Amino acid sequence: MNIKDRVIRIIAEQAVLEPSDVTPDSTLEDLGIDSLGLVESIFAIEEEFDINVPFNANEPSQSDFDISNVASIISGVEALIAQQK
Repeated sequence: MNIKDRVIRIIAEQAVLEPSDVTPDSTLEDLGIDSLGLVESIFAIEEEFDINVPFNANEPSQSDFDISNVASIISGVEALIAQQK
């Protein structure tokens, strides 16, 4: 399973949806994920990929990690994994 599919699976689990219901253009708001769900998603992504996401739960808009939609989250995870290598 590639990075994109793994991120989508994690986000789908948080949204209680099927992965097929989660598209790259989906926003977390579209998927019904609230701030707590976002934090849980970030933790799950960190655990899944063994990375540290530069995310401030208290000020998500001030974060260096773009959470505007699923595609931007996937890109951010890919960049963090690439930096580790």
